[in-house]
Amino acid sequence: MGQTVGRVSGFAMTPLDPRSLLQTTRRHFFSDCRVGLGAMALGSMLARDCGAAGNAPAGELPLDPKPTHFPAKAKRVIYLFMAGGPSQFELFDYKPKLQELDGQVVPAEVTNGKRFAFIKGDAKLMGTRRKFARHGESGAEVSELLPHLSTIVDDVTFIKSMATDVFNHGPAKLFMNSGSSRFGMPSMGAWLTYGIGSESQSLPGFVVLQSGPRGPRGGTALWGSGFLPTTYQGVPFLSGPEPILNLANPQGYDAPRQAEFFDAVRDLNQSRLSAVGDPEIATRIAAYEMAYRMQSSAPELVDLSGETQSTLDSYGVEPGKVSFANNCLLARRLVERGVRFVQLYHTDWDHHGNADTHLGQPLDARCKEVDQPAAALVKDLKERGLLDDTLVIFGGEFGRTPMGEPRDLIGRDHHIEAFTIWLTGGGIKTGQTIGRTDDLGYYPVEDRVHVHDLHATLLHLLGLDHERLTYRFQGRDFRLTDVAGQVVQKLLA
Repeated sequence: MGQTVGRVSGFAMTPLDPRSLLQTTRRHFFSDCRVGLGAMALGSMLARDCGAAGNAPAGELPLDPKPTHFPAKAKRVIYLFMAGGPSQFELFDYKPKLQELDGQVVPAEVTNGKRFAFIKGDAKLMGTRRKFARHGESGAEVSELLPHLSTIVDDVTFIKSMATDVFNHGPAKLFMNSGSSRFGMPSMGAWLTYGIGSESQSLPGFVVLQSGPRGPRGGTALWGSGFLPTTYQGVPFLSGPEPILNLANPQGYDAPRQAEFFDAVRDLNQSRLSAVGDPEIATRIAAYEMAYRMQSSAPELVDLSGETQSTLDSYGVEPGKVSFANNCLLARRLVERGVRFVQLYHTDWDHHGNADTHLGQPLDARCKEVDQPAAALVKDLKERGLLDDTLVIFGGEFGRTPMGEPRDLIGRDHHIEAFTIWLTGGGIKTGQTIGRTDDLGYYPVEDRVHVHDLHATLLHLLGLDHERLTYRFQGRDFRLTDVAGQVVQKLLA
């Protein structure tokens, strides 16, 4: 081979050393090939991150507040997610005809071509064993299991015609949270913070709180950022004095030493960011800076000593305990401090009819855990003047069938055709019920609202056009609502 000198397209070629070629790795090749592959990669990243959102240019930090497409009615969201699929028939949607036909086989024409998680199409209809009553000026029907919610029915809107596409828990939770049943798609909280940033400088823009006996099926993908930069993913907070693990300094590691460490890491990351333009490096820089600020803000957040006893009692809070009540109070404290999206997961709503998951005592327990805190949260936000621009959503990934499930105890299977959620605050026209189901509660017969429609409406209330909030990935512009979704005009105040 030897040493060769020549000219290619007017450029002199330097002598080649075979030994240097043997030492060149794949990483070195992609890093050093700036005129070819490196330049193309950098150009792709810059094109992806500059203007893909359809918004005005972002601030200096990824989570800086960004302008909206049009004036927003809501500034923030609290999503009370009841993981497992609460039964609308036991809580919100009383059906006299279903009571009358209790024990009869469902008509074949109702279930032809339909799939279920467990039951067959010839399952027997089952009325509810729970009592219902009308409440408030709106006359909304609510079950005896939710006495506290019954006191705020005029402050909320019920959607009884929600519909989704997926009947198994993990994919259905992904679909409700990201508009897709596939892993790897950004969650709605990630889309929102990507679109308009956050008002908090010392806490994450998207916070996740969990309660119940286990985590939700689907796990971290439910609040992940997918192909969006990871700075927009949800940050799970723990109950107790240390909401985020490893946030406190090790013993003997003082503030000046920590400042030196952060300065060195920031300078190294900034140098690398300038060289390669990788947005994940910008995410890492922002994460270090956020962690530094959170060392004081996070402990202050979970310290409830400043709350009055009447406030603690209204939520049913037990300081130091992991509970939905504690998380509801933390959610209020988070939005007070400018956090954009707070999502509370409360698990174990999957009442099929097994020993510990049936529509008797287990359902009683779940309702008792969430009824008082959820109602207290709405009242508290209203009293503090926060409800007008805070959107609150309550619901699960799907509902339950009007047919019973033949197990040892009373239960129902998963149902995707129609279920109930409620919303309030942030531009919602309250004191109404949207949508109606047939006499058996099987299909919507008025104002069907699909998950994509809910997402489009959520973004609209926050000042974002769901068709313009896009992100280019693998040659395609993606959005939360995929290629569907209509704003539900009846929801808007």
